[in-house]
Amino acid sequence: MKPEEHRDGEARQGGAAAHGPRLRALAFATLGVVFGDIGTSPLYAFRESFHQNYGLAPSPANVLGVLSLICWALILVISVKYLVFVLRADNQGEGGILALTSLVAPPRRERATGTGRVLVLLGLFGASLLYGDGIITPAISVLSAVEGLQVATPVVQPFIVPITIAILIGLFAFQSRGTAGVARIFSPVTLVWFITIGGLGLAQVVRHPAVLAALNPTHAFAFFLRNGWAGFLVLGSVFLAVTGAEALYADMGHFGRRPIRVAWFALVLPALLLCYFGQGAVLIADPRHADLPFFYLAPEWALLPLVALATAATVIASQAVSSGAFSLTRQAVQLGYLPRVEIEHTSAAEIGQIYVPTVNWALMLACLALVLGFRSSSNLAAAYGVAVTTDMVFATLLFTAVAYRRWRWPSAAVAALAAGFLVVDLSFWGANLLKVPHGGWFPLVLAAGVFTLMTTWKTGRAVLRARLSAGMLSLDDTIAQFEHGRIPRVPGVAVFMYSDPEATPPALLHNLKHNRVLHERVVILSIINHNVPYVPKRERAETRALSNGFFRMLLNYGFKEDPNVPRDNKFGETDDLKNRS
Repeated sequence: MKPEEHRDGEARQGGAAAHGPRLRALAFATLGVVFGDIGTSPLYAFRESFHQNYGLAPSPANVLGVLSLICWALILVISVKYLVFVLRADNQGEGGILALTSLVAPPRRERATGTGRVLVLLGLFGASLLYGDGIITPAISVLSAVEGLQVATPVVQPFIVPITIAILIGLFAFQSRGTAGVARIFSPVTLVWFITIGGLGLAQVVRHPAVLAALNPTHAFAFFLRNGWAGFLVLGSVFLAVTGAEALYADMGHFGRRPIRVAWFALVLPALLLCYFGQGAVLIADPRHADLPFFYLAPEWALLPLVALATAATVIASQAVSSGAFSLTRQAVQLGYLPRVEIEHTSAAEIGQIYVPTVNWALMLACLALVLGFRSSSNLAAAYGVAVTTDMVFATLLFTAVAYRRWRWPSAAVAALAAGFLVVDLSFWGANLLKVPHGGWFPLVLAAGVFTLMTTWKTGRAVLRARLSAGMLSLDDTIAQFEHGRIPRVPGVAVFMYSDPEATPPALLHNLKHNRVLHERVVILSIINHNVPYVPKRERAETRALSNGFFRMLLNYGFKEDPNVPRDNKFGETDDLKNRS
């Protein structure tokens, strides 16, 4: 990437050099979009670590061990790996698995081979896994929030699933209205959420300050030594505390690195740690609360308001994840990996606010099927984590390739960094792979289907293009036959669109066959999609005069941009073309 292109990307995202009031405003805005997923993890992450399948008693020693694992997972995975290192790998300010893949992919007209092809395939499979995340996150988040009603009264237990289904249907039905209006309340609600869970956790920590000993990582090592294989399996649940990492990276383009880092270290991380430590204090005080420790943080009078707030927070997190699936679909379509689908823009001002009906209703049906099939957030937890851990492993491999091949970092430093990241990633990955027979198969099967569609569609398009090109005349050969005088020319400009700028458009040949005339000026227009998120406006249109009144015009777009021919080329302004001829 050229330095000026990187600056263009930073200026576009608006947060790279933000400071003062603007920095605070952007950091505040990240709360409702970037941190919604990871912010609702306390509802189930700590609880699942003491699931009966592991056979771990919620003893003080085990509580401190799990707390230490969660604490250092947040520090090492989120604070160090993603916020310090991975967020550096931006493609013109954009993040996410596809943006990272594009950094190691060859130019559009070149075919990936060897290691490059393997890295591209890893990135595509990682992108496919995000659809599974977009289905499981709403299901497990909303279900775990509604389950809090059981603490108030067991009478509601038969109504948990119907209530969850009603909320999810409302959530997906609302998607068509876009996020422009509701986004105004996302961040305030999420701010209240983080302050609330942090405050509730702090109150419990004050009562039982001994839980702060979990800050010492020796408790994590002692936990493994004491529990052996069962301790390793618990990593599959501990990982649920960091499941929003990939969403954090993918949303970098909306806010920039600095606002995300400020919001994380100033509010999100302290609130999460206090909430987890507070839940640990609840269990140390009364191990019988291991089923729903989060909701036992609140006094009895605050339980129902906390359930309502938790439901609102999970709806916000689910909406953000679904919007991410829409954005991913558009990027894949622009890069030629998916067939074109209907994409609706829900905002006249923000290009990123889109709605994809096909994807939305497919996500809803799959989400409802998960709720009806698994029927509890604990059962769904078995399906959660496999997709995200696999994505994290792929992100480490791709980041390593970018650091070594693109940034030219010393091989020893890259190897040491990759080894450190992979030790953590593969530990979580291994523990989660054991969930595959118990529901973890779902995101893998879904991703395999999407991955097959992507690669088949891309390959099929390439084969079709090659066969069509084999029978087509080159544009240069065609132009040579159109000498002035041999074919009647009429005043005006004719524009013929074709994907291959070097070949003769079939529409041009059909026009000649039926009308037997040719316009004075003929523009061969091709739209080129590049492996970058945005193309600077000054590089949008390229026009070159050929001969005999022909012109080749290229419109260049990034994978996060929507082609708009009337906007980017004023074909009525023929004087320019006339002057060029």
